[in-house]
Amino acid sequence: MTAPAHRAESAESGSTPPLGCPAPADGTNIAVPLYGPAFAADPESTYALLRRYGPAAPVELAPGVRATLVTSYNTALKVLRTPQIFSKDSRRWRAKANGEIPPDSPVAPLMSFRPNARHVDGREHSRLRSVITDSMDRLDPHALRHYVERSADSLIDEFAENGEADLMGQYAKVLPLLVFEKLFGCPADIGDRLVRGMTGLFDGVDAAAANKLLRQAAMDLITLKREHPGADVASWMLAHPAQLTDEEVAHQLALALGAGTEPEQNLIANALRLLLSDDRFAGDLAGGSLPVEDALDEVLWTTYTPLANFSVHFPVRDTVLDGAQLHEGDPVVISYAAANTDPALPTGVRAGNRAHLSWSAGPHTCPAKGPARLIATVAIEKLLDRLPDLELAVPVEELVWRPGPFHRALAALPVRFPPTTVTIRNADTRGEQSWTGNAPAPSESTPQEATSTGNRSSSAVSVPRRGWSFRTAWRRGR
Repeated sequence: MTAPAHRAESAESGSTPPLGCPAPADGTNIAVPLYGPAFAADPESTYALLRRYGPAAPVELAPGVRATLVTSYNTALKVLRTPQIFSKDSRRWRAKANGEIPPDSPVAPLMSFRPNARHVDGREHSRLRSVITDSMDRLDPHALRHYVERSADSLIDEFAENGEADLMGQYAKVLPLLVFEKLFGCPADIGDRLVRGMTGLFDGVDAAAANKLLRQAAMDLITLKREHPGADVASWMLAHPAQLTDEEVAHQLALALGAGTEPEQNLIANALRLLLSDDRFAGDLAGGSLPVEDALDEVLWTTYTPLANFSVHFPVRDTVLDGAQLHEGDPVVISYAAANTDPALPTGVRAGNRAHLSWSAGPHTCPAKGPARLIATVAIEKLLDRLPDLELAVPVEELVWRPGPFHRALAALPVRFPPTTVTIRNADTRGEQSWTGNAPAPSESTPQEATSTGNRSSSAVSVPRRGWSFRTAWRRGR
């Protein structure tokens, strides 16, 4: 059996080498842990330590699960753009195949093979990815914007009179779920189970149970759509000319959910955190100088990017990557957070610069970058329009981050604001008919459905806007 890429030892929080000493004197590399509250609270220090090993360093994703983390921007591009050497197929994971991964490992379910577009390469990747992209391309972005606005209004109505809220639990976490349910024609009970399962996988808490919950909920949605197809993404996937099996469609749905909820909620919450704590981005929201889109760019370029370490690859053969010896089948993880903040990159204004790696790159780049940005932008703009005097309820340094090697996710985002009286509440948008109408599921000859959502909901507030609409329009660059 091939020797491991690094003679890695388990490293607890106090056993990592000091910053001036990247490896012990005997040449044994210590695997730096990417889990636990300490890493969640201060990942920047860990990335600084790992850079002392070079562009790729030994890490431990969970107890007993070792990998190589790529922290260099240019090295990350080499991995992402060279599928001939770095495969996404986790059936190549040597340690798992050899039974070396603990059966209850919190990261194994998220890393293990699934027949979806994220875990395959070449023609099979193109086949599965086309089902997602073709179905998503049928959506009308104007209708999507309109629905996000209505959903945001209904959520804000629920806490506007209270003068305080947890913008993670009451807003950023719920809004992507409402959007997913609407776009995929997904009933609330199935949607809730899907999100609980996906959140459990990212948090690594009882991951096996979360994996089972996710799979069953996805199959329940497929069964529903087979019996009652509609003008929604799930039905379009089932009717796609690629003719995927129900099992394959269920896995593509789970993949779309993972991309559309967990990272999306973190993008919204992390951008709001920035807007509420950084003077460059409005501070107290009374007179900001940079638009919401620029705040999103800043988040995506920093260690607050929604998925900090992801895009697991497996070398198809022993290889040397910019000086790092890698062995066939050993996981190589791209650190979007570290690569985007690589000291070797030129410094300058990030606003408008979309060359970050937060959407990945190469053949597996995110297929829904446009909708993801639109949802986050509309969610933040709507909140600022409705509650212009938002402020953090605790000092920014006291915010707590959810542990986990893959995401950069707040546990809560408590805020306060002057209570606002809501005169007419929006109806629960979960109860509406499909936003794309009631047309049957499409086939190759079915024209794209119009996705107009009709007139704007009549939610209103009784307090004056104090001129914020003009300032918001200016912030948006209009």
